[in-house]
Amino acid sequence: MYVVVMGGGRVGLNLASFLIADGHDVTLIENDESLCTNAAAELDALVICGNGTDTKTLEEANVSSADVFVAATGNDEANLLACILVREFKLPKIIARVSEPSHAEAFRKVGIDSVISPEITAASYLEKLIIRPKIADLVVMGKGDAELLDFNLENEKVVGKKVGDISPTEDFIIVAVYENGDITIPKPDIILKKGMKVSILVKTKAAREVMKRFTK
Repeated sequence: MYVVVMGGGRVGLNLASFLIADGHDVTLIENDESLCTNAAAELDALVICGNGTDTKTLEEANVSSADVFVAATGNDEANLLACILVREFKLPKIIARVSEPSHAEAFRKVGIDSVISPEITAASYLEKLIIRPKIADLVVMGKGDAELLDFNLENEKVVGKKVGDISPTEDFIIVAVYENGDITIPKPDIILKKGMKVSILVKTKAAREVMKRFTK
């Protein structure tokens, strides 16, 4: 996956580091020269010292080939303008960090996929939005050591099985299933059906494997 990150501050730099460690290709855009120098020393990635609200800079970052663009600066106006420009490249996903909650609606009105408020701007959360696209919803719990994931069952290996046959384990437990708009706390004999939405409480360290088990 190719991700372009705008913003070389704490959030953007950490996000880029997480993605690179996970095997993704990253380009980071930052207009502050000292932050660029620091990012270039820290990251095994292309670092462009330029303005992410400039189309030429975005083209230099090859944003048209990106799978995801993340506007992660602390400046809402710059993030919004960059997202509007990037939207013209028709990327699959655009994510924006919003420092002032009252500005969030402006981002949503221009069609930004995900708007992240100050309370959830941890780089690790942003990474989850990028690398777990099949998850319908995600809540980080406690100190980040557990997550509540919502997604639709797709893996034929679990479809048709009883909840009690696969849950609970040391790493996860199915806490709810949804059918016809109704939520049920599942009994062990509930049959898992293809497309059924489930909520799973999972240890963060096991989240990726659990997602694969149920969605692939």
